[in-house]
Amino acid sequence: MSAQLSKSSSPPRAPEEARGVGLTTAGDSEDALSAEGAYYLEHVTITEISEDDYEYEEIPDDNFSIPEGEEDLAKTTQIVQEQTTDSQILEQETVLPSRHAVPEVIEDFLCNFLIKMGMTRTLDCFQSEWYELIQKGVNENRAVQNVPDVYSQVMALENENKHLKKDLKLFKRAADKAREDLLETQKERDFHRMHHKRVVQEKNKLINDLKGLRLHYASYEPTIRVLHEKHHTLLREKMLASLERDRVVEKPVAVAYGAAALFAPASAVCLASICNSSAVADLPGKVLSSPVSNMRDSEFPLVMQPNSDLNLCKKNLRPIKLDYKLNNIFRLHELPVSCLNLHPCEDFLVSCSEDRLWKVVGLPQGNVLLTGHGHTDWLSDCCFDPSGNLLATSSGDATVKLWDLCKGDCVLTFEGHKHAIWSCTWHSCGHSVASASLDTTSKIWDVSSEKCRGTLYGHRDSVNSIEFFPLSNTLLTASADKTLSIWDARTIRCEQSLYGHMHSINDATFSPKGHIIASCDACGVIKLWDFRKLLPIVSIDEGPSPGNEVNFDSSGRILAQASSSGLIHLLDLKSGQIHKLMGHDSKVNTVVFSHDDESLFSGGSDGAIRMWF
Repeated sequence: MSAQLSKSSSPPRAPEEARGVGLTTAGDSEDALSAEGAYYLEHVTITEISEDDYEYEEIPDDNFSIPEGEEDLAKTTQIVQEQTTDSQILEQETVLPSRHAVPEVIEDFLCNFLIKMGMTRTLDCFQSEWYELIQKGVNENRAVQNVPDVYSQVMALENENKHLKKDLKLFKRAADKAREDLLETQKERDFHRMHHKRVVQEKNKLINDLKGLRLHYASYEPTIRVLHEKHHTLLREKMLASLERDRVVEKPVAVAYGAAALFAPASAVCLASICNSSAVADLPGKVLSSPVSNMRDSEFPLVMQPNSDLNLCKKNLRPIKLDYKLNNIFRLHELPVSCLNLHPCEDFLVSCSEDRLWKVVGLPQGNVLLTGHGHTDWLSDCCFDPSGNLLATSSGDATVKLWDLCKGDCVLTFEGHKHAIWSCTWHSCGHSVASASLDTTSKIWDVSSEKCRGTLYGHRDSVNSIEFFPLSNTLLTASADKTLSIWDARTIRCEQSLYGHMHSINDATFSPKGHIIASCDACGVIKLWDFRKLLPIVSIDEGPSPGNEVNFDSSGRILAQASSSGLIHLLDLKSGQIHKLMGHDSKVNTVVFSHDDESLFSGGSDGAIRMWF
């Protein structure tokens, strides 16, 4: 660096400004300098080589043309030569002078060195003596000496060495951490590898065990199949034997029944033949008006009256009816109708509702003859006894009540279920009532002893429906666990379970002939079962709306289903034809045929009863 040191009257500058760029790293010693006093330099004028002194050569414009009328061979030749010369000049590489690298002066080098080494006292002494000499003019005539390049390079190398050492420490630290992570990862890898090998060994062992179990099961499968077939064969033989026994026993009873019909009133004969009660047999001309309280349970009869519906079905040769039309609407309840039932002898219809009331209606006018109230919760089902003098009702208050229709009073209440009761049914003898409850059990109640004579356990979910097989001791239950169960009421044992529904079963019933069972579930699927073979016959999907109730007509050929979609489905069992009745504004809860099949009654969630004719 070419510079001249001279005295001037301009204000002095700090030594850091005089040292220039080389002292920018000396910020750590500023506090020490300011503490001992400030030192100043004189004004320094620095002259540098200016790039503006370079003279550039002007290049003439090539885009010119010879004016017309001045064409001359000599001029043209001269112009071509000039263009060639210009192109040669342009092709030559123009080399600009490089800027002169200004070396660092000795005093700046020393100051930078002392600051870098942290020798502040030595720096103060040097600066004081150096600037005293400058003020005395001792160094004015001396040529300013520059630091040799080797020292500058050594300092730069030292700085680079320090930075490299720092980076080396960081890299060593990162390498150590990476080495630790690698060791930990290798340990985890070895652990997972051993675990994988152990899992593979266990898997192979399980596969071998499974193969052995399959072979073992395959050896037992033919035996199981043979035992299953023998079981079904024995069940069929048992059913046929029981039917044959009943047929043999019923022959003399039928003869006696025919002889009695010639000399006694029809109602008395019917009651005496159905009921195996000494009180009724001694009073053939009287009607059972209230249950007789007795401490002993009534016995289930072994001799039953022949099923009169069998002869009715044989003689009923009239064409079936599917084209029912809406004839009348009876608005009897404020809340949904849950059940409809017809009187066994008279043209009376009884309806139960969620408003806790049951009503007896005269047909076909629909006038209310009797209203009963006494339950503390909604009513779910009702059923007449064989004589038609007693009515059984089930309710959400977990009770079954028996009502005397002559007086309209409750004569007996059965309590024992833990939750709501969904359904109830009478035995053909009239001395027992069965109920199905939400508590997954069914109970058989004895009217004479006024207590529960047995509880049916076996279902795993709510029992939604219960019904006695006509003129027998067999019970049918339908449950939300998707199964149907057949029970012997005498032994309180489940004889058979029927599987096939995929959803909760809402209702099930016997056909008048007794050889078919119909059931419907919560997705609208109707299934027909062969009661003699205990096998499914057909499945009909009328969903997705739930099917709430199913009932046969008196011929057993037409099956009606009450659907939550507001429709009534009529299924012809012979042809498979399905007819739909539309007239309800909301879901249909119950449906029942009249005794002559000329009319149909349905109850919906609007509290109204619709008569179809």
